[in-house]
Amino acid sequence: MTTATTDERTLAELQREHGPALLHFLLGLTFGDRQRAEDLSQETLLRAWQHPEAFDAPYDSMRPWLFTVARRLAIDARRSRQARPTEVSDVVLESAPARENTADSAVRTLDVREAVRALSPEHRAVLVQIYFRGLSVGETALILGIPAGTVKSRSYYALRLLSRNLPGYSSRSSSSSSASRDTASATST
Repeated sequence: MTTATTDERTLAELQREHGPALLHFLLGLTFGDRQRAEDLSQETLLRAWQHPEAFDAPYDSMRPWLFTVARRLAIDARRSRQARPTEVSDVVLESAPARENTADSAVRTLDVREAVRALSPEHRAVLVQIYFRGLSVGETALILGIPAGTVKSRSYYALRLLSRNLPGYSSRSSSSSSASRDTASATST
């Protein structure tokens, strides 16, 4: 059993006459995605080839029929894409940040807690107020009842002691700020 199809000459004429307008229409429906619009245009012309009876309709132009088919195909394609999860390429996976090893984080937390416990109560009190509670030097001075200069001095020496007592930290200021961040996260957990 053979099915009737539209002859090639009629289809070529249809494409020549309505192809650019059809593509422009589909570009609007696909939000400018040219590849998808071209695929839908080709699928629309395939439907015209498969349905020669559409050419026998009582209207003067095939454009309304083509645009209706194209619009329905675009809607079906959009629904199909929304029904399945978005595909992820290897490039996206490679650029995703790697999760930190929780075992390393736990060991670091224990190291920081031990180093903070080794500090004198005066140094620890200053670090708690400044780094764990987020208070300013002036606020810390008021709460602890000591001069602001003493707060600055104690926080400097406390961070310096932490950097010496924590494995992998140096006495540079960038390491001290890293040590204080780790100290803050260790105490808050």
